[in-house]
Amino acid sequence: MDVPLIIGSFLVAIVVGLTGMGGGALMTPMMMLFFNVPPLAAVSSDLVASAVMKPVGGVVHLRRGTVNLRLVAWLCAGSVPAAFCGVFVARAFAVGDGVKYALGVALLLAVAGLVAKTLIGGRGGTARAADVAVRPIPTLLVGTVGGLIVGISSVGSGSLIIVALVALYPMLKANELVGTDLVQAVPLVTSAALGHLLFGDFKLDLTLSLLLGAIPGVYLGARVSSRAPGGLIRAMLAIVLLASALKLLDVDNTVTLWILLAAVAVTVAGRLWQVRAAARESSESADLARAR
Repeated sequence: MDVPLIIGSFLVAIVVGLTGMGGGALMTPMMMLFFNVPPLAAVSSDLVASAVMKPVGGVVHLRRGTVNLRLVAWLCAGSVPAAFCGVFVARAFAVGDGVKYALGVALLLAVAGLVAKTLIGGRGGTARAADVAVRPIPTLLVGTVGGLIVGISSVGSGSLIIVALVALYPMLKANELVGTDLVQAVPLVTSAALGHLLFGDFKLDLTLSLLLGAIPGVYLGARVSSRAPGGLIRAMLAIVLLASALKLLDVDNTVTLWILLAAVAVTVAGRLWQVRAAARESSESADLARAR
């Protein structure tokens, strides 16, 4: 058991519990950058740990009826075989720094997904999962691309696919989107984990350390999520992911610093704009109420 790794996975899992995102996007680069875990071993161990934890949330949503099972089936038809094949792509990339660079690109996509989710976060539809007509071919393509990325890098099951679902099904209620995405992630991550168990570089001691830290961390994060400023936490998560991506892509430290400073400035400006917009809307509502 690696005590520092247990503590690191506990801290990462708190963020996951708070935001619902960032599991593979934070856990895998943490192992590589701070604990010198080989890239393929980090991806393999994180996926196996995720395969153990994902079903818990999926069962909750299934019981609540916030899952479109037909949509899940079309996603899995593309993602399950693609995730398994992604293991072979990852092994091909394992020569040199292939997996590290692939993970860096996946993290940049995850940052884009976080930004997109923030921009459209309050625009969920009103339709229930059972009432939405599934678009088979686009859904199959989303599952295939998402599954391949997850199989290679362990990133995307909770950050990239849900953004694509929002774009494809804007009429779907937010909790139905989350439930459908979480349930489809179970067979997706299981397929990728099975591929890495058979052909990857799975390390049992790494996975046990991750689980010992992550399970209580996710529980704690979920318990306090209702009290935490979600928008601020997602912004901080995006900056951390951006820093990790630039580090994995071997970007010069000076360039990285300037990019992060620019990202922080944009985040602060966006937050101030949101606060002013909310204050203006509240003031207009109060004026309208007085006029009545």
